[in-house]
Amino acid sequence: MAFQVYNASAGSGKTYTLTKEYLKILLVAPANDTYKKILAITFTNKAVEEMKSRIIESLIAFTKDEVTEKTADFMREIAAEIKLDVPSIQLKSRK
Repeated sequence: MAFQVYNASAGSGKTYTLTKEYLKILLVAPANDTYKKILAITFTNKAVEEMKSRIIESLIAFTKDEVTEKTADFMREIAAEIKLDVPSIQLKSRK
């Protein structure tokens, strides 16, 4: 896979974008340990922790039978971009 670079100013949604792109890679990968092969770089430790937290929180939220509207919207957005249905996203998130 090629490198993807995002350049944006403060408050423009970089963490959201990086989180979504990271999740997309995880969810389409055939292996469950793909996270070991992803390099995501930010400029501050605070941003690293925020991104890591959002990824883990999203994966946990995706596994729930009852999800918030925000989580459902996020899953639908990802599903549309990776051509995967929501139940498949939930199953992969559990793994």
